[in-house]
Formats: sequence, structure tokens, C-alpha cells
Amino acid sequence: MANTITVAGGGSGHTPGILLTALKFKEDFPIKEVRLYDIDEERNSDMGIIVDYLLKKHNTGIKLVVTEDPEEAFTGCDFVFSQIRTGGMEMREKDEKIPLKYGLVGQETCGLGGFSYGMRSMKDFLEMVGFIEKYAPDAWILNYTNPESIISESVRRQFPNIKIINACDMTIGIEELLENSFGYDRRNFIPQYYGLNHFGWYKELYDVSRGKDVLPEVIEKIKNEGFDVSDMVPSWAHTYRVMEEMVKNIFPDHLPNNYLQYYLYEDKALEEDPNYTRANEVMDSRLKEIKDTVAKIKENRELDTIGYESESHGLYIIQIAISILHNKNDHFMLIVPNKGAIPNLREDAVVEIPCYVNARGVEPTSLRYDIPDLHKGMMEAQVASEKLLVDAFFEQSYQKALEAFALNQTVPNATVAKKILDEFIEANGDYWVDLK
Repeated sequence: MANTITVAGGGSGHTPGILLTALKFKEDFPIKEVRLYDIDEERNSDMGIIVDYLLKKHNTGIKLVVTEDPEEAFTGCDFVFSQIRTGGMEMREKDEKIPLKYGLVGQETCGLGGFSYGMRSMKDFLEMVGFIEKYAPDAWILNYTNPESIISESVRRQFPNIKIINACDMTIGIEELLENSFGYDRRNFIPQYYGLNHFGWYKELYDVSRGKDVLPEVIEKIKNEGFDVSDMVPSWAHTYRVMEEMVKNIFPDHLPNNYLQYYLYEDKALEEDPNYTRANEVMDSRLKEIKDTVAKIKENRELDTIGYESESHGLYIIQIAISILHNKNDHFMLIVPNKGAIPNLREDAVVEIPCYVNARGVEPTSLRYDIPDLHKGMMEAQVASEKLLVDAFFEQSYQKALEAFALNQTVPNATVAKKILDEFIEANGDYWVDLK
């Protein structure tokens, strides 16, 4: 039976990649209708032009709906692919640059920028989940909206029975980096990985083609050869150079998630230009590409190509949907309540671990071993600060927000935590709940 999918945050530059990936898997994931839902009418309309071109170019016969109305977007849909970004790139720029003013890490999901984004995201995401519960109670929500640990915790509290899977493709990005740098085939990997979202470690990387754990040799290759970053934009090349340092200096037996640089190598993160952050890169590249593509299509609807391709972001989310539809029980790295999966970590933490996905949903694996104290200590502090932030949201508590900011591991003292919190309150305005 063909499916109706709704892309929430339909105006995102990732939308074409998701759609093109879905079309590649049309036998396993047939689609009868695509709905683009976004509160930004201009962006949604622009992406509608691109998606309409792609659907017609591939002779799909798929119906396209472009809407800013939640009832039209969600009624009767089977899957919601969520990639909303409350405040757009303009607010992301503030998330990144306000902490940088104080000499702190400015990043969209880590540090205080991530907390600012989290407060915005919770408000809109929970409203959207309410719409889905009302108009499509049987739909699966496949969520990419960041920051995912905070989103997941807030949804668990308000909508404990909603059908949602929280997925992040950053581990796929790391495995593709190993593939491109050292010649592995990531499809052969069975990883042992644990952590929080954007905050974790590989303990083992079993390669089925070799019949062994290749992580020790991967670590040696990183130390001796380094990653191939020749085709990367400067910000990502810098990120992976710092990741090499983490492997050499502090995690000799594990492969860390690259985002840990923001907690352990803040000085390296601060080497980048504070006046031109990743938000500026995206605005000058991906957002410009959307506008340029729309102009080309309007000028000539018979174009042979418009430059978009399927991508890992789209592949991951489509493969999860296929595993649900066909009860495949495939293996993914997902964000779930701990519930003992990591034995020596608090039960109510939201963790990122290997899971199986089938028609019933997500079945997490269990590590069956205690994690090292360094990893546990870092994770416990992060979990506590994120839970305080979610408390602040639901209780509209300035005090809880300040506690969350002060506990964040990128913050040196409570004085600067308060200054940045107050500046974020002013910058976000109605995007945040009113803290009292």
C-alpha cells in the first residue's frame, strides 16, 4: 500500500535529498502523496517548486501538497519526517554568536547555543506533536529536529505514548569518513557505540568482511595518517583535525563523536572566525542554492538536472521507515530512554545506542558493561543540565534555566551563565516560553 508522507520543515534544504532517496527505494517504500509543511510560506513555496520539478522529472505520479495548515498537512498521513528549525538560520546565527562574545563555544546543538535552540525547538515541536496526535494518531514521527536529546526528553514527558523515533545521522557521517579516508565499507560495520546525542564513543567496530573488530587499527590509522579532509568546507575540515587530536591525546581506546571537541577542546573551537560561523556558511551555500535553483526552474522547467542528489540524511530516515513497514528489524543508532541499557548511567537518561527497528517500533540493545568513569562523568553532567533545561521549559522557571546554563560543561562560572541567559531571553523573545 502506498504511503502519504509529510515533511515537517518542508522548506529545508535537506528535503530534496530525502525525496530522491525515497524514489530510489520506491519498491520498498511506495509513496502516493508528499506534503510539505512549514510555517515559513516563502521557503515552503520555494521548496515546493523544486519538489514539483523532481516529481515530474522522475514521472512519479505522486501528488504534491504544499501547506502551512497543520490539519491539511497531517490528516491521514502515515509518516512525518520532522526537520523543523524554529527561528531559521537567522536565530541559529544568534545561537552561535552570542556565546562567542563571551569567549565561549558557539554551536547550534552544543553548549549554550544548543540550549537556546532547545528552548525554541521544544515549544514548536510539542505543538506539532499535538497536531499529529489530533489529526494522524497512527502516524510514525521520524524525527531529525535538533537538539535531539532535549526534544526527546520533552516529548517523553508530554506525549509518552506517541509513535516517535529520534534519529541522528552523525554516526553515519563518522563511518563515511572512515570509509573515505581508509578504504573501509561502512555497510560491513556492526558498531558498539554509546553516549548521548552528539556526545558519544565507539567502543568496537566489528567488520563482518574481516571477521574482527577493526577499531584498534582505525585508531592507529587516525594517529598515523589522519583523515582525508581534502574535499571538505573549512569548518568541517577543522572539526576532524580536532577529532584526530582527541583520539591521540584523551581517548586512546575509543573513537569519539566529533562534537565532543566543544566540551574538551574549546580553545580549538574558538580558533574559527567568530564573525563567520557555520550559520553564515549555510546561508551563503545551501540557502542560496535553493533560491538559485528556484530561479532556474522558473526560467526553464525542461532542465536536465538541478544538482540535488540523494544523501545520507535521506537514506537513514527512509531506511528506518522501510524497516517499520516491512518488519525488517534492521539496526540503527537511535536516541532512546536508557532504562538500564548503559548499566552505570542513570535510568532516566536519554541515550544514543544501537537499536533494532521493526513494525512495533524501537527495540534498544543493552551494553551489558559499565562505561569508563571519564565518559560517565561527562554524560551525567550533560544529562543533568539538559533535564534542568526541560524542567525550565515546562515550569517556566528562570531559576531552573540558570541552573542548566551554569551546569553546562562549556561554561566557566555562574556569572557568565547568567549574562548569556539574559541575552538569549532578549534575543529569542516569543520563541521561548516566558521564564519567571
